[in-house]
Amino acid sequence: MTNILLINPNTTKSITDLVLRTAKGFASKGTRLRALTGSFGPRYIASRAAYAIASHAALDAYANDRGPKDAVVLACFGDPGLAALKEVSPVPVVGMADASILQACAMGNRFSIVTGGERWKSMLEEFVAGHGLTSRLASVRTVAPTGADIARNPKAAMELLAKGCSACVEEDGADVVILGGAGLAGLAAKLKPMVDAPLLDGVACAISMAEGLALQQPAKARNGALAKPGAVDSIKLSKGLSKLLQSP
Repeated sequence: MTNILLINPNTTKSITDLVLRTAKGFASKGTRLRALTGSFGPRYIASRAAYAIASHAALDAYANDRGPKDAVVLACFGDPGLAALKEVSPVPVVGMADASILQACAMGNRFSIVTGGERWKSMLEEFVAGHGLTSRLASVRTVAPTGADIARNPKAAMELLAKGCSACVEEDGADVVILGGAGLAGLAAKLKPMVDAPLLDGVACAISMAEGLALQQPAKARNGALAKPGAVDSIKLSKGLSKLLQSP
């Protein structure tokens, strides 16, 4: 049995439920999934400020969890706190955006990302640049409704999303299109007949990568940028996070 923990770093439980439900549809038979919702912070992440707070919330959720886990999935497409989680976790940590862009590169020469919320365009361009993959990025296109809006009423956004995905292929030259955002989980399958290129679901990409890494049981790095950090004292953090920093 492979145990995977999903962490939604925003504070909207309905998004967590959507991601967990979608993940169960893609997970292998021998995989057990659990999901946590951020205990503080924004209801939805649509700005750099909210992203910074969500990074703390993701780390806090991980630090206070006591359940079994062979891998962790950060269930937010921008992957807030991903590097920090990789630094402290003894098991593999996979981000939705990280997994999606890597799998998109395996499928085609250039990829695009379609998501909800206009501010995500520059944020995701910066994210891809941080991975050294700007030359592989055809475009980032956003639709006006946020991912939270789309999760509440996905039918209302289907036409906008289909047009955005098609424009990525026909105008931007994308070979593969990623449907990004936890609030858009599960919509790639519904949009598939409307778009003339492969569509990737961020949740599906993260689950498949997490399962593969968990099966390999890789050792925790003992040296390098993501090796276990040194202990540090802290104040006014949660009990679990304070303990994690004292003995990571």
